[in-house]
Amino acid sequence: MNNRLKLIVGLGNPGAQYAGTRHNAGEDFVESLARRFSGELKPDSKYFGRTGQIQLGSQTVKLLIPETYMNRSGQSVGPLAGFFKIHPEEILIAHDELDLPPGTNRLKFGGGHGGHNGLKSVIASLGNSRDFYRLRIGIGHPGSASDVVDYVLRKASPDDQIAIERGIDKAIALAPDFADGKWEQAMKTLHTKATPEDQTVSE
Repeated sequence: MNNRLKLIVGLGNPGAQYAGTRHNAGEDFVESLARRFSGELKPDSKYFGRTGQIQLGSQTVKLLIPETYMNRSGQSVGPLAGFFKIHPEEILIAHDELDLPPGTNRLKFGGGHGGHNGLKSVIASLGNSRDFYRLRIGIGHPGSASDVVDYVLRKASPDDQIAIERGIDKAIALAPDFADGKWEQAMKTLHTKATPEDQTVSE
């Protein structure tokens, strides 16, 4: 895997009522990334979202936060990728991940949607291609499938939020490696278990 990035997308739901909720972890990542690398996200009606651009390593990378609802994220991703001729393997989708504890993030290439409605919509918008990178941001699981919807649409506990933010910071520090296609190096660093000082919730 040595694909260089041209687009980073952060999934979430629009509106003040969803800001800072677990389901918006991907959006939070891209907003933090833009701040860290002096980018500005502006409303862009052509792509139903907020767009921007930053310099990461040797790459100029576009940023996108869809302002459709989560299950229609592809309505934003597909048109932007199509217009700029960005291939799926040049895209990183940042999204919340129930199957990882808060503070634990994983990079992955390809695979299914795992029931995540945002990923399902993105896959459909890219011609059913699953060949894009994912940054899976751990938010933890409520323990029961029946509690998932309410859980992801609420804000995390203070301790969990601190862990999520620290995980996002660790991923942002590796973003130049993502962009330059140094995926194996980035994965090795990101997937290394954090020390108690680095992570509030351990693996």
